[in-house]
Amino acid sequence: MAEKWWIYTGTGVPHSGIAGLPEAPAWRTFGAPADHARRPAPPPAEPSVGKMARRLGRVQQAAAYQADEREIQLVNLALHLRRPLLITGKPGVGKSTLAYAVAHELSLGPVLRWPISSRSTLRDGLYAYDAIGRLHDAGIRGGGSPYIGAVGDTGAREAPAIGRYLRLGPLGTALLPWSSPRVLLIDEIDKSDIDLPNDLLNVFEEGEFDIPELSRLGTGDQEVMTADVERTAVVTGGVVRCAEFPLVVLTSNAEREFPTAFLRRCVRLDIQPPDEKRLAAMVAAHLGGGAKTEAARAVLISEFLRRQRENGAELANDQLLNALLMAERGLWETELGRSIVRDVLLRPLNEG
Repeated sequence: MAEKWWIYTGTGVPHSGIAGLPEAPAWRTFGAPADHARRPAPPPAEPSVGKMARRLGRVQQAAAYQADEREIQLVNLALHLRRPLLITGKPGVGKSTLAYAVAHELSLGPVLRWPISSRSTLRDGLYAYDAIGRLHDAGIRGGGSPYIGAVGDTGAREAPAIGRYLRLGPLGTALLPWSSPRVLLIDEIDKSDIDLPNDLLNVFEEGEFDIPELSRLGTGDQEVMTADVERTAVVTGGVVRCAEFPLVVLTSNAEREFPTAFLRRCVRLDIQPPDEKRLAAMVAAHLGGGAKTEAARAVLISEFLRRQRENGAELANDQLLNALLMAERGLWETELGRSIVRDVLLRPLNEG
C-alpha cells in the first residue's frame, strides 16, 4: 500500500506527483524558489512509435516494471534527499529499467543515459567541445588559413558561434536548471576507471560545473546543444547550475568496490532476483494473458527459478521473456522446440 510520503508509487501509471515533492533539505538546495516559473520543463517523453522509438521498447518496459516495496522506498528516499541512487545486482534483474520506470511514472522526460566504459572520464559526461571543427569552419568562411590569427593571415574574420560546436553530455544536461528533476542513468559505473567515482563527488555536491571555453567569453548568455535530441539550452557566464538535483541512478554489477566517500553520498539499493510471484506479474505485464500457454509459462518460470536456486545459473529476466514469447508462438509444441527453449534461450550467462 502506498505511503503518504511516496512520490514514486511503482504503479507504472503516469501522474503529476512530482509536483508534490517537498522542498529540498537546506544542505541540498541549489536554486531559488522564486526562479521556478522561469525554469524550462523537461522535454516530452520518448515516443513509443516512429523513428525515435527506442530499439528495446523502453516505454513498454518502463510501464511493465514490477517494483517491490523496498525498491519503491529507496527511490523515494533518493528523491526526497536529492541523493544519487546506487543500484547493484546481477545482470538482467532490471537495474537500468528502474530508472526508466521512474521517469515514465513521474513524467520526467526522456532518461539521460551515460553508458560507462574503462575510458570514460568526467568530461565525457559534462560536455564535448569540437574546437577543430570550429576552426575548420572559420577557415572555410574566411577563404584563407583555417587558423584564426595564423602567421600571414591578415584578413580579419569572425569565428562561428561557439554553441554549434559545444554539446552538453548526459550529466551536463541533467544539471541544467529544469523545473523538475531529470532522470540520469549512469550505467555500469563499476566498469569505470578507478578515479571516476571520486571525480563525480564535487559535481554531485555542488550541483554545478564550469565550462572554461564559455567562461572566457564573459558573463553573457551562450546557446549550446544538449544531450536531448534537437534541443538547445542557454548557459550564462559559462556555468551550468541545477535548480533541482536530478535523480541520478548509477548501476553496478558489483564487480568492484567504491570509495567510502562516494558510498556515503548515495542511497544504496541491492536488487535481488525476482521470486515466482513477481516473475509471473512481470510476464503478464509484458505478454498479457496467456490462456493457451499457461502451462508452459508455469513450467518455464519454475525452471528459470530452479536453475538460479540450485545451479547458481546467471539468467536475465529478458531471457525468460524471450523464451515465453517463442513458446507462445509455437516453439513449445514439439520436443525439439522445447529443448531449444531450454538449452538456447535459457542458457545461463555464466556457462561457457
